[in-house]
Amino acid sequence: MEGVTGQPYLMSFGTGGLFINESAAVARLHTPDESWDATAARARQSGAFPVRKANSAQRSIREIVNRLKRLSDDELALFVDGERSEQAALLWLASCRAYRFIGEFAVEVLNERFLSLRTTLSYDDFDTFLAAKAEWSPKLAGLSNSTRAKLRAVLFRLMREGEILSPDDRILGAMLSARVLTTIGAGHPDELRFFPGAERQRGRN
Repeated sequence: MEGVTGQPYLMSFGTGGLFINESAAVARLHTPDESWDATAARARQSGAFPVRKANSAQRSIREIVNRLKRLSDDELALFVDGERSEQAALLWLASCRAYRFIGEFAVEVLNERFLSLRTTLSYDDFDTFLAAKAEWSPKLAGLSNSTRAKLRAVLFRLMREGEILSPDDRILGAMLSARVLTTIGAGHPDELRFFPGAERQRGRN
């Protein structure tokens, strides 16, 4: 899979959280010979995403597919059959791949702070990081205050659901399963940096 460097800053992740259960349902519908667009259409038709409003379901399924399609075949197979903690880790990985901003935040803020033993994280840290990136990106500089607040809240929710951040906003050291470590390490070991301290964890296994 391609890394995040060099991608444009797409900031359309402001929908819901990790959608673990819903993502698993969509992933199980997908077959190797089918396009993800076709899978998304079948997910909508089958009611894989039980919400009252059709447009909400469509947005959520689109977001889920945008993440799942970033996973390799091996990663997707592990996601379908994995434990919930493994599914959460793989969805965080997929989110980091799908969104350059999230991937860079994971590496440049979460991992670096964890390794330097500064494990508390606040909304101010998000604002500072976004401001620094906005100096080089007109797209980020043009975000409204309300959009920034929504993206910030969603990212913190993603981190908590992905077991990257504790309920009291402390950065958690990676506790990846051996299967997740092996799968990521075999394909893109540099992406272990999306998980605070995971490179150290790999070294101990």
